[in-house]
Amino acid sequence: MESNDQAEQLMSLSPLTAVSPVDGRYRRACQYLSRYFSEAALIRYRVQVEVEYFIALCNLPVPQLKDIDKSCFESLRHIYRHFSMEDAQRVKDIEKVTNHDVKAVEYFLKEKFDISGLKSFKEFIHFGLTSQDINNTALPLSVKDAWFEVLLPALDDVLTELTEKAQAWKTIPMLARTHGQPASPTSLGKELYVFVDRLKKQLELIRQIPFSAKFGGATGNFNAHHVAYPDVDWVEFGNHLVNDILGLSRSRVTTQIEHYDNLGAFCDALKRINTILLDLDRDMWTYISMDYFKQKIVDSEVGSSAMPHKVNPIDFENSEGNLGVANAIFEHLSAKLPISRLQRDLTDSTVSRNIGVPFGHTLIGLKSLLRGLKKIILNEEALCKDLQQNWAVISEAIQTILRREGYPAPYEALKVLTRTHGPIDREAISFFIQNLEISEAVKIELLKLTPENYTGICDF
Repeated sequence: MESNDQAEQLMSLSPLTAVSPVDGRYRRACQYLSRYFSEAALIRYRVQVEVEYFIALCNLPVPQLKDIDKSCFESLRHIYRHFSMEDAQRVKDIEKVTNHDVKAVEYFLKEKFDISGLKSFKEFIHFGLTSQDINNTALPLSVKDAWFEVLLPALDDVLTELTEKAQAWKTIPMLARTHGQPASPTSLGKELYVFVDRLKKQLELIRQIPFSAKFGGATGNFNAHHVAYPDVDWVEFGNHLVNDILGLSRSRVTTQIEHYDNLGAFCDALKRINTILLDLDRDMWTYISMDYFKQKIVDSEVGSSAMPHKVNPIDFENSEGNLGVANAIFEHLSAKLPISRLQRDLTDSTVSRNIGVPFGHTLIGLKSLLRGLKKIILNEEALCKDLQQNWAVISEAIQTILRREGYPAPYEALKVLTRTHGPIDREAISFFIQNLEISEAVKIELLKLTPENYTGICDF
């Protein structure tokens, strides 16, 4: 049995007691995401939406707000721009009484109004709104900020490192492998740039997905707003608030909640990006196992508890594992969030709170991948040796030139030569060419072929 002291220590959250490795073992890698996805961050984003909504109301021809001193707007914005942990705790304390998280934010702001000379205007905080008008704007704000301020820069770092290595190794010939078997040679740089190109295309696609928000009252129709002030164009008001002030994209026709279709598309886009990165992780792991790359040695590190010689590709393995976890959660988010019973059920609330988790695992994966890329050292000797041991791969070139020359059944002739368990080396290829009934000029052309120079067009 645990003592009371031990139980209390385990209840105290720290990297050693956290259940999730995102907040535990990998806390250092993910700590900045707390600014966007922690409970305190969610409250801060809610406060931001409430404050900006109130300020926007004050710019309408609403008689009850006409006497407000607009110089107070900056002090109101100060509430969310300098939101403290004490503020967050106050909201949580209010929530213990209300048992409603968004209502607690409303009451928190009313307290602020009471002490700032705005008491007579406080009933216009959360005026005509439902909770999801706040939640469905706070969430996309947090996702947008975390994407542009944390995740995208981390991905750009990987792209930069990968592009630099691709450029540096653009002319390094490498034996390709299709189905795991030796295939037509390529360029190491080009094979790395394949991933750069794929990622860039996915980034072009993800830029087209708007960060959508819902803002329209209890069932999306501005019912309360319209009945109170029928002369106000509330649709235009909502569009202006969400699109122009908050920097999101307002979904025009909704139920009580945002339908999450674009958030689902965003999760799917991140999942595709992660899948490409995961593919890169596995290729790099394989290249290291083939000795194409060595890894920088850190004297203090241990590769195995039993085998002193080992330097394992742990960064690529860590990246692969975390990206896989992230994708599993992104897949659930994109599949579940767009589904809600009738005008609203509560299943999206608990699920959407987990959006920071796949962001965290993705960030861990990106940082581990970048660390792995920075550690690798090209072992050009291994690449050259692999090419020299596989002269059969230029058979494709030989039979293609022979086809051009009208030589009878060249593919079949090369098949007989190369599909053997015996060694096919330079001498075997040379002997084959010398005994072909072709012109001397074509023989010279064929004899110039090597696994090193038969790399095709590797420009990018």
